[in-house]
Amino acid sequence: MPARPHWWPAYIGIGSNLDTPEAHVRRAFDDLAALRDSRCMARSALYRSAPLGPAAQPDYINAVAGLLTQLPASALLAELQRIEHAHGRRRTGERWGPRKLDLDLLVYAGERRDTPRLSLPHPRIAERNFVLLPLAEIAPHLEVPGLGSVTTLCGSVQREHPPIEPLDR
Repeated sequence: MPARPHWWPAYIGIGSNLDTPEAHVRRAFDDLAALRDSRCMARSALYRSAPLGPAAQPDYINAVAGLLTQLPASALLAELQRIEHAHGRRRTGERWGPRKLDLDLLVYAGERRDTPRLSLPHPRIAERNFVLLPLAEIAPHLEVPGLGSVTTLCGSVQREHPPIEPLDR
């Protein structure tokens, strides 16, 4: 009898601030739901937040998706980058600049990893209200490896920096 495949929980941060960002985020949810060997189990509301990087750029629309996947973390990351590319994302090396779509692998199972290609959990997850607040909507009791629960992290993050507001409640 063949071994049954294992399903791993993964959480994806979604952001966009160019070319109808709400549409890019909503399409990203659909793209994630269509990933091979994966199921999109939860979607947060959409949030508007001020950019962290250069101020001369539009506000971001952010959300978080919860997946169950059979893909290893590195294969899931490759799929996320494929989706970004399909939305017109071109990696220029600029940090925190404007983009059509940004997909960040925030947490993958209980894995901790720090390689040039992939860091898990996402290295700045505990500092970002535009990640933690939508994540708390769909997984408040999630333990972020090495950092604590999402609920605890939300209690220590600056909720007002950058300014963030829910769009579709």
